[in-house]
Amino acid sequence: MLIISDVLRGHTETIILAHLINKDSYGYEINKAIQEKTQGSFELKEATLYTAFRRLEQAGCIISYWGGEETGARRRYYAITENGKQLYAENKTDWEKAKQLIDKLTGACTN
Repeated sequence: MLIISDVLRGHTETIILAHLINKDSYGYEINKAIQEKTQGSFELKEATLYTAFRRLEQAGCIISYWGGEETGARRRYYAITENGKQLYAENKTDWEKAKQLIDKLTGACTN
């Protein structure tokens, strides 16, 4: 499982962008969604998550803003930008190409 986590961690930014494609969100909610989608097999450490947020924001791929207090605690929300959507599409294409090559190299693909 350690190798799988290492591979996924290399795609932290893409995983975050994939979540933000659907809606603006905050760190805890994104991490909770990752845990639910992977049935608890993968979660991001808080430091990893917020470091990725900073990198993505500095690159102009996301923006952050403070949410209202209507739902309790005031939270910093993140929203994807057009640059972020483009990066997500590029990274997803690269992932699919890499996956196809790995499948070919390991015999998992019949093509």
